[in-house]
Amino acid sequence: MRAYIVAIAALLIFGGCGKSTTDHDHDGSTADSTDANRILYDQVMDIHDQVMPKMQDIYNLKKKLQDQIAATPNMVVEERQKLERRIAALDSADKMMMEWMHKFSPLPDSAGREAAREYLESEMESIKKVRDAMLEAIQREQGSN
Repeated sequence: MRAYIVAIAALLIFGGCGKSTTDHDHDGSTADSTDANRILYDQVMDIHDQVMPKMQDIYNLKKKLQDQIAATPNMVVEERQKLERRIAALDSADKMMMEWMHKFSPLPDSAGREAAREYLESEMESIKKVRDAMLEAIQREQGSN
């Protein structure tokens, strides 16, 4: 558990430290496009920051289900499978966030503002899917209790 939390913290610290765009006009574009990319980057990170704490909720819900299985060695097979499917759904949402954090890497200024904008727009869609999956998994699990 501690290793898991340390890994998440490290990803947050180092993953969030990507090179930010500057207001310098390196390629003849206006500073407005840099500002727009900065705003888009901040929006992506805001969604990430909104749901990142939910990983602890997912962990707690998963642990509760695992403990329930462990505490009932004579559980009916169908009931055990149902709980295992619920654990798998929580794992899937958790894995989506971990994969997104691992892959997220803002493009450097040298990539060009248009490429950076396209990348950030794509990442916005990706992090929204992660958010939706996490919130849905948590809500579904809390509704199961």
